[in-house]
Amino acid sequence: MEKHEKIYVAGHRGMVGSAVYRKLVKEGFTNLLVRTSKELNLTNQADVAAFFAQEKPDYVFMAAAKVGGISANNTYRADFIYENMMIQNNVIHQSYLNQVKKLVFFGSSCIYPKLAPQPLKEESLLTGLLEPTNEPYAIAKISGIKMCEAYWDQYECKFVSVMPTNLYGPNDNYHPENSHVLPALIRKFHEAKVSGAAEVEIWGTGTPLREFLFVDDLADAAYLVMQNYTEKSFLNLGSGEDLSINDLALLVQKVIGFKGNLRFNTSKPDGTPRKLMDVSKIRQMGWKPKVGLEKGIEIAYQDFMEKWIKNS
Repeated sequence: MEKHEKIYVAGHRGMVGSAVYRKLVKEGFTNLLVRTSKELNLTNQADVAAFFAQEKPDYVFMAAAKVGGISANNTYRADFIYENMMIQNNVIHQSYLNQVKKLVFFGSSCIYPKLAPQPLKEESLLTGLLEPTNEPYAIAKISGIKMCEAYWDQYECKFVSVMPTNLYGPNDNYHPENSHVLPALIRKFHEAKVSGAAEVEIWGTGTPLREFLFVDDLADAAYLVMQNYTEKSFLNLGSGEDLSINDLALLVQKVIGFKGNLRFNTSKPDGTPRKLMDVSKIRQMGWKPKVGLEKGIEIAYQDFMEKWIKNS
């Protein structure tokens, strides 16, 4: 990518897209192309076609998606598969029609089979059944990966997919029902601290193991992939380390300063027992995360206080 070339960041107000945007600004790129969802409905084929024909971006970071945690994925199953497939179909196809030089598509670690060997290797895709709670979202993301590969095969489009692990950081979603586990814990512990509650309820048993990556570390990796990665096969992006939900809750409790107890609601679903990414391929390219989990949670909590508490 040259500094003057036009780069479209789809989903620039979301957690991933905003981190990519910050990275590009930091690296000195000035010709950045963005649209809010009100300005451009990516599920509308005609609107996306008109946008690409008019703007002709050179590069695309495809970070726009409908996302959420276990509850949202399980509740809005039709919305998750329909909206994500429409968004990615339109953006990927128009990138081909308008000669985009390279596209980076953001998938998700939930694409892997529920019982795939750990740590998750890229080769495990489509080798078994998915976790039922987020199957529609996972199938949409798998379709995006395969679409990028198919356009590479048929049209020699340099469309690459990356699979981030659980992400957190600035511009995360802290909605009480629809957020992922880490932002949900930040909100729960904050509200318990403010209200003087005696305990915080945690969904499930606390035993599932999860891996977390600070979103600006993801943006660094995605930038490296856009600049230097020249293969068709997709890449895992993660920290390469995991911890239990119980230990995660204790860490969030420490950062926020809540003095009460934890209560695990075992009637709620745990989801996949373990999700750890094999990140050897991206590590071989010279990337590794810079922000540790406790420091990252401190930054995320500050962002939550500034954006959610002040605006609520």
